[in-house]
Amino acid sequence: MSKFTINEELLSEIESLQSILKNNVAGMFGGNRQSKSFGSSCEFADYRDYLPGDDINRIDWNAYARFDKLYEKLYYDERQMHTRIYIDASRSMCHGNEEKANQALRLAACLAYLSVCEMEKVSIYAIHGTELEEVIGGMVGKESYLGCISKLNEIEFVGDSHISEAIIPSSVGRGDGFSIIISDFLTDDNYEGAIDHLASKKKDVICIQVLASDEINPQIRGKMHLFDSEDATKAYRKKIDNDIIKAYKSALKFVIERIKDYCEARGAYYLLAPGNATIGDILFGKMVDMGVLK
Repeated sequence: MSKFTINEELLSEIESLQSILKNNVAGMFGGNRQSKSFGSSCEFADYRDYLPGDDINRIDWNAYARFDKLYEKLYYDERQMHTRIYIDASRSMCHGNEEKANQALRLAACLAYLSVCEMEKVSIYAIHGTELEEVIGGMVGKESYLGCISKLNEIEFVGDSHISEAIIPSSVGRGDGFSIIISDFLTDDNYEGAIDHLASKKKDVICIQVLASDEINPQIRGKMHLFDSEDATKAYRKKIDNDIIKAYKSALKFVIERIKDYCEARGAYYLLAPGNATIGDILFGKMVDMGVLK
C-alpha cells in the first residue's frame, strides 16, 4: 500500500476549520459535550491561534512580541476528553486502487488533528479480524501528533474484520468523548453490537462509511470474473448488464440506509465519505451540515 503522508497544505486546510466553530465552549464537536477539554489548571499544555471571542487573559504576550501574532495558552484539565478512532483494516478497504484505505487514513489523521487542537487525548486503532491493534495511544498536543501520526503508515489492510467482536471487549471510557468507526461496512458480520456498546457507555458515536467511486457508481459491463476481496474461495462469473447494475445499486442503497437508520435510532452520527471526495468536502461540508462539527 502507498504511504500516507501529512503535508503543510492539508494541515493548514484542517486548522482553518477552527475559524468556523460556532463557539469555543463546545470544543471541536457538537453533541452532549458542555465543557472544554482544557481548563484552568496550572499545567501548561500547548498553544493555539487566538480567535475572536477567546479569553484575552490567556493570550501569551511574550509570544506576541516575538512573533507579532496572537496565541492562546491552553492548560490540561481533569475533564479531558478522549477521542477513539477505529479503522477497519480489512482487505476490502484496499478496493478501488487503495482509494478507500487512503481516504480512511486521511480522515483518521484529520479528525485526530482537530481533536489534539482542542487538547483532547486521541487513540487510533486498527481492526484486524477480532483483534483491536492500538496504533497510536493517548496522543495529546500538536507536538505529539506530529511525532506519532506517521504510524498510520504501518497499518496493513489484510484479511477480514469483525467490528463488534474487536471493539466490545476493549476498554472504553464512559461519556468521555467521541468514538469514530471508519469502515466500508460492506459485511454481513455484526457491526450493530459495537454501536450499541459504545452508545451504552454514553459515548458520542460517528460511523463513517468509506466507499470507492466505482462502488458507488460502477462502470463495468460485459462478462466478468469477480472475486471476494476478503475470501479468495468465493468467486463469481457474471455478465454485467444494466439489470445487474440496477440490482446492485438497489442493494447498495439498502446497505447505506440500513446503517444510517441504525445510527440515527441510537443517537449516533452517520456519514458517507466517497473515496474520491476531498477532505474539504467532507469536513467543511458534510460534517458541518450534519452538526457534528460546529
